[in-house]
Amino acid sequence: MRALRILLVIVVVLAGVFIAVDRAAVYFAESEVADRVRVSGAEIGSTDVDIKGFPFLTQVAGSELDEVDVKITGVETSANGRTLRISRMNAELHQVRLTDGFSGATAARATGTAVISYADLTKAASADVAVEYGGKGKVKVTGAVDILGRTISRSVLSTVSLVDGHTVRVRADEVPGEGIPGLEGLVRKKTDFEREVGGLPNGLKLEKIQPTAAGLEISVTGTDVSLAS
Repeated sequence: MRALRILLVIVVVLAGVFIAVDRAAVYFAESEVADRVRVSGAEIGSTDVDIKGFPFLTQVAGSELDEVDVKITGVETSANGRTLRISRMNAELHQVRLTDGFSGATAARATGTAVISYADLTKAASADVAVEYGGKGKVKVTGAVDILGRTISRSVLSTVSLVDGHTVRVRADEVPGEGIPGLEGLVRKKTDFEREVGGLPNGLKLEKIQPTAAGLEISVTGTDVSLAS
């Protein structure tokens, strides 16, 4: 009986040691992966990685992780001479295959959300244009134009949509012309615009966009998503 108790104590101690080693390995791996996350053609601010599943060491032995959650803050990319910044992006990556001696990783599938703040969208718009939340799934765009020496400012409610799965389009629902010839066209040149969203990890694509009080919320999905290199 005494021998059985000793055996049980040893098992419990070894289990505790294994758990401690496993968790330490997870912490180290999360830090390493966060340092290696790259986004093609973009600069990124900070990256936070959370490796799910237990035990971790057996997943590593099989060269595949069940789930890896990645949060990237500040993804900045340029397209057509314009810089567009993604404020933050969260992605859940499943069946993450470790490659190249654990220096790279590819997820079989992924889902996530990217957010573009209105401050960043304003910076990406034309000069002297401000973008903010307009309520009820719309954005409010304000721009100023010059007509016959007068500066006329107009605010319009606009619809935001995705074009070809990678470009954000902002278009005014209507522009009050007030009988001034050419006013609508001039205002639209300011308030209507398209900006390409680059800087997503390879394999991710934009699915749906929705204006919210916090910014433009974009749903992303993907297969064979490259996580690190």
